[in-house]
Parts: sequence; structure tokens; C-alpha cells
Amino acid sequence: MRSSGRNSNRNYRGAGNSRDDRQKRAGRPRPEERTYDVGAGGQDRAGKPGKPKGAAGGRAGAKAGPRTGPKAGPGTGAGPRTGSKAGPRTGPKAAGGKGAGRGDSRGRPAPARPREYEAQVEERNRARHAKPPLKLPKTFGEPEGERLQKVLARAGMGSRRACEELIDQRRVEVNGKVVTEQGLRVDPEKDEIKVDGLTIATQSYLFFALNKPAGVVSSMEDPEGRQCLGDYVTNRETRLFHVGRLDTETEGLILLTNHGELAHRLTHPRYGVTKTYLAAIQGPIPRDLGKQLKEGVQLEDGYARADHFKVVENTGKNYLVEVSLHEGRKHIVRRMLAEAGFPVDKLVRTRFGPIALGDQKSGWLRRLTNTEVGMLMREVGL
Repeated sequence: MRSSGRNSNRNYRGAGNSRDDRQKRAGRPRPEERTYDVGAGGQDRAGKPGKPKGAAGGRAGAKAGPRTGPKAGPGTGAGPRTGSKAGPRTGPKAAGGKGAGRGDSRGRPAPARPREYEAQVEERNRARHAKPPLKLPKTFGEPEGERLQKVLARAGMGSRRACEELIDQRRVEVNGKVVTEQGLRVDPEKDEIKVDGLTIATQSYLFFALNKPAGVVSSMEDPEGRQCLGDYVTNRETRLFHVGRLDTETEGLILLTNHGELAHRLTHPRYGVTKTYLAAIQGPIPRDLGKQLKEGVQLEDGYARADHFKVVENTGKNYLVEVSLHEGRKHIVRRMLAEAGFPVDKLVRTRFGPIALGDQKSGWLRRLTNTEVGMLMREVGL
């Protein structure tokens, strides 16, 4: 019982506590009760002057009291260390921002600049060093734009010589003004170019497939007033033209586009684009008819050869045969079969290169898909 009382006296603040007795004898307040004013020569709560840094009294409260003054004043004995390792930091170093640790001659910290001000300074520096590019006069090189006849030829209006004749005939307009002289340079992406009042497509290309009925003339306009391919094109603001021709009585696939270079290559013999036809003839036919057509048939304008031949259907004397060839002479399939002794009753073109007619109805116009356009381009190396 005596030992427990002794322990309780140690924890009791007052009489009998040896630690409190020592504090009273020394005449100093407890560490948690001691505070100091900022700066040298301040007084604590007990009314005694604060001791300089390094003194015993200053070190006594270093770990318990809050840090309220600067880390170090001017000189070595500017003031006591009164901050606490556990207390909040309230000095200039905790303020944050650029220049937080800087101060003036009196030791006062410089105010931190806001981020908005820093951003404005950065923008001014960039504007000062960013110089606009110099615009030098053009003294060398090609003039701007392209020649009008070249743009017309690329749009499918014919050769350059034919396009020059269109200009001489005053049939060409640029931005609403009739062109009267050769050599005019235009910008296809900005200038509006018309021929006979119709705008030509210089950049945006169109591709259509038409199942031409029998009796329709293979031209966009007919002076005699007969039904033609132009009657099936509803978008007359952009000029289209047909790729190759079909006889008036021949049905089947014909392509319409405004891509002049593609149309030229699809019809040129050099690229050898294959066209496939179905022909109705009267039999019986010999077994070597296909061999004869592949070896070549003598016509008035030279030999004509088929690339492929096969019999598709046979009903009595009625035969339906398939002929493929890459030539494009006038009435070439009809003349070849007639020379072999089998006049054609009906002829339908079912394929032009990689594009097939399929189940497209007679007189219907459809737009080619991007895949089909890519196949055409690849066929002729574009």
C-alpha cells in the first residue's frame, strides 16, 4: 500500500511531487506553460526575459512549444528556438509559392506570386520571342494554280486540245465569267468551273453502274431526241460521262463517272480490261466454236480474239453462250459470232472488269461502293 501511494504521488501534480518541487525551487514554469514572444529580448509568461539561442531555457521548450518565429534571425543570438517538432509550422517556409524563402533586408519574407501572374508572364515571354513568318515576294518557280485546259482534261472533258477548243468556243465559265483567252490558271479546290452551264467535278469523283435497257443510245445527250444515258442521271449539276459504249440494241452494264483518267484507262487496249457478255444464238453449234473464237476470227478491220467462251444454257436449238474479251471495237461480239455462222438474237453485258451486273434490274442506276471503286483503280494501276 505504501508503494502504490508513492506511485500515485508521482503522477499527482502538487505537494509531494519531487519534480514540481524542483520546478518551484528553480523559479521556472513548467515547459508546457512557458511561451515566448517573437524576436530577441521578448518576455515569457513568467515575466522574465527570453534567453538567446543555445541557452538552457531556450532548449527546454524547443520540443514542446509551437514554432512561431523565423528559423533564424540575423546574427547568431537573434532569438531562442521556440518552434516545436510536433507543432504546426507557421513561418515563411510553410507559406509555399515561389520565393517563399526569400526576404528583404529586415528579414521579412517576400510574398508569393500567384499562378495566374506566372502564366501571364510566360505568355508575354512567348509573344515577345514568337516572330511571324516573313512573306517574301515570289520571284522564282511556277505560278500558282493549274492551266484551265489541264483541269478540264483531268475532269474528263476530252484531250487538252479539245478542251482548248471548248475555251475558244466560249463554252467555259470560271466563277461566273466566260473565259475568252487560253492559259488561264485556276485553283480546282476553290474556283467554280462550268462547261455549257454544268459544273464539272474536279476533286469529288462519282461512280455509277447502269443496267442499260435495249433501245437506249450510249451518249449523255442525243441531238435526235432519242432516249439516252443522260436521261437516267438525276444529278445534272455535275457532268458525268460513260465509260465505253454499248450498241443501241445491246443491254447490260455500263459505267458512268466524272473521273477522266480512270475512264481513259478502262477503255484503253493497253490495260486489257475484260468485258463479259451473254449472247443468245441458234444452234446446233460445233464443239470447236470456242476454239475458233479463241484462235481468232478474221474481220474487215483485222483479227478479233476471245479470251474465254463457254455454253451457259441449251434448250433445243436455243443456246446461251458466254464470251469474254478485252477488245472494245464497235459491234465486236456480234461480228465475231456472225462471222462464225451464228448471228446474235440478244446480247447483254454482264461484267466490266471486276464490276458485275448481278441482279440489278433493267434501267436501274446504282452508286458503286468504295470497295468496287478500289477494285477498278487497282485494275488499271491507279
